[in-house]
Amino acid sequence: MINRYETVFILTPVLSDEQMKETVKKFSDLLTTKGANIVYEDNWGLRKLAYPIQKKSTGFYHLIEFEAEGTLIEELEVAYRRDERVIRFLTIALDKHAIAYNEKKRKEKAPEEVTEES
Repeated sequence: MINRYETVFILTPVLSDEQMKETVKKFSDLLTTKGANIVYEDNWGLRKLAYPIQKKSTGFYHLIEFEAEGTLIEELEVAYRRDERVIRFLTIALDKHAIAYNEKKRKEKAPEEVTEES
């Protein structure tokens, strides 16, 4: 059964911009090659962590919202655990209320982006 999921992962802050983008692409490609449909992707950038992880106080946050089979989540999380650049990750299944909330937030955010450019 196809469900909608949201995954957020934090990459180590010692990566260059190029390495960070390459790592994000690796996980996006993993999802698409396994049949997932990426609905939304957002790079939150370098942020301060709530508490130090591996003696680091900041990290690159990235969010991916996607639709996929439930069996894909295990493969994704194994890939996170094997990659030393990922310091934390969390994947959750979205219910209909969370999906509606996310879509509403994106619609509210879109007009702001248009006005900033003009």
